[in-house]
Amino acid sequence: MVTISHVVTKLIDDNIYLQEAIGKKIASYGSVAKQLKPEIEEELRKEVAHYAIVAAIRRYSEKMQVRFRDIKFDTKSSEVNLKTNVIDIHVLRSLGLFDKLKRIYDIIQFGKGDTLNIIYGRNTVSIVTNERYKENILNFLQNERIYSVQEDLVSLSFSLSKKLVSTAGVLFQIVRNFAWENINIIEVISMDFEITFILNERDAVRGYKALERLITS
Repeated sequence: MVTISHVVTKLIDDNIYLQEAIGKKIASYGSVAKQLKPEIEEELRKEVAHYAIVAAIRRYSEKMQVRFRDIKFDTKSSEVNLKTNVIDIHVLRSLGLFDKLKRIYDIIQFGKGDTLNIIYGRNTVSIVTNERYKENILNFLQNERIYSVQEDLVSLSFSLSKKLVSTAGVLFQIVRNFAWENINIIEVISMDFEITFILNERDAVRGYKALERLITS
């Protein structure tokens, strides 16, 4: 038989932000119960007492709150780096594409701090690099099917300690900060002890501050 506890668990499990707020005890059980009450009553097809929902939420919290302890990023191992004037080119994968991509490495001036990330998807390839290489790369990709060229982007790189790389929930905690700021992430690039986020230029300052807030002194 489906109970109030079953429905409460399902509704909270489907909402990661509500789940976190309850786990950290920063959400009022009464307020959450009021929000969930219509859905619970619709599922059970009967009226449900407010206090019964509160009790179910409290039991849920006691079981799962340990899962949402904040992960600490310290200044010794974590820092934020911002690069502007970034582009993201999406091109269809083809048999001849890979030889053309090799030519791109010859023009990138890595010694001057320029960047190049080539991300292979199932059907497409994303090329993330400095905007000044746009024309050269498009010339290399002649006769290839280009889906989009996104300009006015920035890259935000966040470095991690070796310990945090193998810690569950790290990426969630970082991405969550962007979500709270309503910042759209265009690409996520993970490399060893560094995670890079590609954002629109208009989100650069807010994105930088969102990552900077994660680092404790």
